[in-house]
Amino acid sequence: MGQHAGLDYSGKVVLVTGGTKGIGAGIASEFLAAGAKVIVCARHAPLQVPTHGNNSAAFMPADVRDSDSLQALFDAIHHEYGRLDVLVNNAGGSPRAPAAEASPRFHESIIRLNLIAPFNVAQHANRLMQGQAEGGCIVFIGSISALRSSPGTAAYGAAKAGVLALVQSLAVEWAPKVRVVAVSPGLVLTEQAHLHYGTDAGIAAVSAGIPAGRMAVAQDIANACLYIASPLAAYASGCNLLLHGGGERPAFLDAAEVLPT
Repeated sequence: MGQHAGLDYSGKVVLVTGGTKGIGAGIASEFLAAGAKVIVCARHAPLQVPTHGNNSAAFMPADVRDSDSLQALFDAIHHEYGRLDVLVNNAGGSPRAPAAEASPRFHESIIRLNLIAPFNVAQHANRLMQGQAEGGCIVFIGSISALRSSPGTAAYGAAKAGVLALVQSLAVEWAPKVRVVAVSPGLVLTEQAHLHYGTDAGIAAVSAGIPAGRMAVAQDIANACLYIASPLAAYASGCNLLLHGGGERPAFLDAAEVLPT
């Protein structure tokens, strides 16, 4: 049994898209710790796959935006493992780009990566899971950007809002065999944080505006995925687990000096 009491994934097969770095790697590591057989996919092989103790994730190359690549990925999973119990639809992201200046091709590429691709991945996973007696669970990694303004990443925020709507519809269509849920992080401290928040001082200032006093780390998101995909959350479907540390301190509080900082 893994280190997470009550969350034993021994014998379970878990796929984490984009699982070779950042949040995805953290999610993969925690599922390994809980005893799962973990597959990670990305376009390029990493220098090191996620590990925990003597357990290592299996890497399978795949471009989630390409239909032939996805078919090959799921054919390989079915051939090598014979089942899939959990999909964590994590691959995605966006560079910063002003909405007024970014090209239509750029906007389309962001929507494709963050909404269309995970929809297609989920469709493949559902086909496998529907044929299993125990069904399965599909976890979409959402974002706080779906629920508030996302300046600089407008197309990304729109795509993630679409993901939340998609989760609700798929939860109805694919029930009762397959549960479909979302886990939506707020601000997360990853190796790419400086691209969004600048210097260490910028990261500290942003963190100070979060009631929890810090940004999330990958393990926070991973722990939520472990829970929501487990039997402990068997009645959770079509829902969104929001992980934002209490949100972001509203600017009007500081402007009006309503509450102490």
